[in-house]
Amino acid sequence: MAFRGKEMMKKLVKKVGAENITPELKEKLKACVPDTKVVMGRAKRGLYAGRHIQYGNRVSEDGGNKSRRCWKPNVQEKRLFSYIFDSHIKVKVTTHALRCIDKAGGIDEYLLKTPYQKMDTEMGLYWKTKVEARYAELGQMEVAFFNPEDEAKLEQGFKDLNIAKKDARREARRTFRKKGGGNKGDEEASIEGGGGSESHQEDDNGWLEAKA
Repeated sequence: MAFRGKEMMKKLVKKVGAENITPELKEKLKACVPDTKVVMGRAKRGLYAGRHIQYGNRVSEDGGNKSRRCWKPNVQEKRLFSYIFDSHIKVKVTTHALRCIDKAGGIDEYLLKTPYQKMDTEMGLYWKTKVEARYAELGQMEVAFFNPEDEAKLEQGFKDLNIAKKDARREARRTFRKKGGGNKGDEEASIEGGGGSESHQEDDNGWLEAKA
């Protein structure tokens, strides 16, 4: 194993956790870690699906002169949803990797179906190992199922809860309407009372003028 492969293996074991990796999975990782010596630096921090910088020549149309140039992969930062972790994974991916993920049916399926040699990145190997460890952990969990009677009781309990919520909302609306109607009646009574006081003032003024 090359020096780069050994360093990648150390980082993977440190990130995932030595207690979470079984001996069989560890041997599988050692056999499948890429043995290449050179890789693009940016590809270590994302899912590039084998896309790297390509070098070539730019040829002029008139004289056929050549000049060296390079083609860089189209890298985008995306938030991909993982069903096994029930959260979004923020990662830098190439458009080719996005097409591969859509074709596989999601980030989880892409990581599980893609061989270790094709990952060629530390982040891809890290997430692939993490997803496999998560599936192994879920496979050891015990699942309890309800019998039909218990399911019927739970369903009836949810129905009763919804009915109680609706009744509480209806009662709250009724009390709110009653309070609103009482306030309006008080306002109308105050307006009528104000009009009566003005008529009394007019009568008093007329009596004073007649007396004068």
